[in-house]
Amino acid sequence: MIDKDIVKKIVDEWLSTKDYFLTDLSVSTDDRIVVEIDHKEGVWIDDCVELSKFIEERLNREQEDYELEVGSAGIGQPFKVLQQYVNHIGDDVEALTQGGEKLKGVLKAANEDNFTITVQKKVKPEGAKRPKLVDEDVTMGYADVKSVKYLIKF
Repeated sequence: MIDKDIVKKIVDEWLSTKDYFLTDLSVSTDDRIVVEIDHKEGVWIDDCVELSKFIEERLNREQEDYELEVGSAGIGQPFKVLQQYVNHIGDDVEALTQGGEKLKGVLKAANEDNFTITVQKKVKPEGAKRPKLVDEDVTMGYADVKSVKYLIKF
């Protein structure tokens, strides 16, 4: 079986000269290698091909046969790493909490421990006849959510 750490070192070597970052890497028991990368401006197919060739040049097919798939994290897919949160600060996102609640709003901040989404809530001011929308910041830890993803607008 191909060692995941070896593949990660190869990918890290390629990434060290690029503005891309790794979002996921898996090696199955039948040597199927899946590498997902991302970039603030999106992922270009030419770069996926380049990374694929880079990996193939450093792994020996004579020693172990493997299947290799290199692709992007995918727009609309849940975030997997902190850099994806950072890249989408200021964008509309949807968070699904562990309790099943969906929060839609603007990603305001993200760090190693938590992230903040600005959501709009209806609040009825005292003495007012109708409620009005007000912005409220909701800060959550990564363990508090099942997923967070970028909302695509058309």
